[in-house]
Amino acid sequence: MSSAPAWPTVAAEPEEDSTDSRRAAAVHRVRDFLVNDAGTVHELLCEISTHRAARYEIESTIATLDGALDEVAAHRPGRVPRLAAFMPSNVILYSYALYLLVPALYTDRLVFRPSSRVKDQMQRLHTLLAGHHGLPITLTGASQREFLQEHVRPADVVVFTGAYANAEQIRAQLAPGQLFLFLGSGVNPFVVAPGADVERAARDAIAIRVLNTGQDCLGPDLFSVHESLLDPFVDTLVSELKGLRYGPYSDPDADFGPIFYESALEDGAQFLARNHEGIVHGGHVDFRGRRLDPTVVVGPEVTPRTHVPEFFAPIFHIAGYRDEDALAATLTTGMFTERALGSSVYGHAPRLVEALRRRTTVTLDTTLLSIDNGNAPFGGYGRMANYIADGEDVRAEPVLISQAVAAHRPGAGR
Repeated sequence: MSSAPAWPTVAAEPEEDSTDSRRAAAVHRVRDFLVNDAGTVHELLCEISTHRAARYEIESTIATLDGALDEVAAHRPGRVPRLAAFMPSNVILYSYALYLLVPALYTDRLVFRPSSRVKDQMQRLHTLLAGHHGLPITLTGASQREFLQEHVRPADVVVFTGAYANAEQIRAQLAPGQLFLFLGSGVNPFVVAPGADVERAARDAIAIRVLNTGQDCLGPDLFSVHESLLDPFVDTLVSELKGLRYGPYSDPDADFGPIFYESALEDGAQFLARNHEGIVHGGHVDFRGRRLDPTVVVGPEVTPRTHVPEFFAPIFHIAGYRDEDALAATLTTGMFTERALGSSVYGHAPRLVEALRRRTTVTLDTTLLSIDNGNAPFGGYGRMANYIADGEDVRAEPVLISQAVAAHRPGAGR
């Protein structure tokens, strides 16, 4: 993702001295800072992300800020007095833009609570960016209970990124009329169907599953490969993985590095221990160095009852399939429906694609990274993946804050 060459214009420019124009200028200053002097931010991000992932995150953030004014002009969300955000433990810069900087164009006051895992990095990032934007965005070190009482309950809009169970606990304590936006994660199945370019599919599988050493919510937790392509796909995947380089996050040539999140390392290691018979490549885990090498595990064909864990590690969980309709039925049933966010299909499987599109955002012969757009709704129709709640209804649908405010907050939209 790359930035536009210049700050965009919108159809109706605000008056020069208006609050809107001042806030637009503030967002513009952050955009220019990231374009012209991103070294400090990149170095900070490399404390929790690989060098390449940090660069990608900065580019994605610039692109989102480039599109901010047009996004707000398109959806016209109206004024929001107060917004409170629970921030995620990864992609901290991108999330800062999505959940704070862009909403600041139409929100009077914003307060956010960083994840405890990256509290130090988020505090330093906020200090750095706030020095350029000066917007009414406040970081609080309050406990979750204090944050809920002092900032979430009085807020008009609440943004939560994290585990579904935690989101449900918070939503239950909100009042009617408060808009609650939940952003979780999905299975994101990656399907290799007959007619697929196996080499391209394998390279793309690595690109998205090894991004930031697997520590990204768009990473596929399941690779479903037609039995006729299973062996060549696995062989190509393993051949490509053998050429990857391990190194510290600061190494621009490293393809993967240590696992930053302790629970992700433990969960990944436990999965490999339980499924050791299916390991065909990798499997090395170094707890002292927090290293988990890219690992390929081939298991049995999935069914609606198959448990597919969420990975935050470079684990390729592969299962063969024989029948397109049977796979479509499985991937649109039970847990797959609840965690329906995105999916990618390589090759020819029209009935499968049609079924998946009713539940997820689908990409064809490309990964979900190719459609990552911070100015557009994203997600699927699984309640554990993302939803919008207004105190009366809960709608599992793709989420964009400005659009959600305009559509679902009474009196806030056009």
